[in-house]
Amino acid sequence: MPIRSLDGNTPNIHATAFISEMAYVVGNVTIGEGSSVWPGAVVRGDMGTVVIGKFTNIQDNSVVHSDANIEIGDNVTIAHNVLCHARTVANGVVLGNGVTVNDGVSIGEYSFIASGAMIVDEVEIPERSLVVGVPAKVLRQVGQRHLDKMKWYNDVYIEKAQKYKAEGNLESERP
Repeated sequence: MPIRSLDGNTPNIHATAFISEMAYVVGNVTIGEGSSVWPGAVVRGDMGTVVIGKFTNIQDNSVVHSDANIEIGDNVTIAHNVLCHARTVANGVVLGNGVTVNDGVSIGEYSFIASGAMIVDEVEIPERSLVVGVPAKVLRQVGQRHLDKMKWYNDVYIEKAQKYKAEGNLESERP
């Protein structure tokens, strides 16, 4: 799996995290307990630190990078094809498929950013916001059905990561 040091910074990846052999993680990156980075995803800590909390999933073909430091909380779902340049993504957030989060954005806890939304630079999203559109706007507060779905998304990836990690990599087992 491509995990690389850069400028003396080596990614610090918790032993229980799952990193796909087809993901790319480089530089000043910390990935917490039970988190996962899926095929085609890129996590680049080459211009600042990238800190990813516990049980967070970064799905296929997503990019996490920033021109400064970025902190992603616990139990966050970064779905497929997301571009995340945020400053802060708090606990329990879902970034739906194809979301773009530009530089300096802060997203409050348990917010749901709908698929295809694009959040412009330096915006602060309050906690428990349902965010939609291009450019993205807060539509309303998330309801219980959203919170339940957000937890389900995260739980599926926690279980899936454990299963993938347990199966191992056949390439590394070849003589």
